[in-house]
Amino acid sequence: MTVFLRTASAKEIHLLYAQLPEFDTRHTLLEIEMRLQNQPHHLLMAEADGRPAGFIAGYALDSMLFCSWLGGVSPEYRRRGYASALWTAQEEWARARGYSKITVKTRNRFKGMLLFLITNHYRLTRVDAQDAEEENLVWLAKSL
Repeated sequence: MTVFLRTASAKEIHLLYAQLPEFDTRHTLLEIEMRLQNQPHHLLMAEADGRPAGFIAGYALDSMLFCSWLGGVSPEYRRRGYASALWTAQEEWARARGYSKITVKTRNRFKGMLLFLITNHYRLTRVDAQDAEEENLVWLAKSL
């Protein structure tokens, strides 16, 4: 299977993001645009048969640190290599622009995401405890 990746707009990212069942807190399109405003950012869409299958969005925190902020793959396209292709492309993009590290935050309840990140050499850097343990914010990072 060949994964087709292309640059995406904030609107395209928002449309697919709004369809993913895991996200219970929804960012509006305006919030996404504001987060990306005035800083280097990278928005990437994966497609399957001309349809959006997954996305990844990130932005610079400083000249050396890139934040992988939002990402996901539609349930019907999971376990087919879309997440790996998106993450690899984002890492290559960041490395080519001189970033030395990528950071990402997820929740303890997203075991699949945690396993994916650990398998791809991201290391735990911080945990922000929440009232419910499954809602703990888990921070990971990878040197490029």
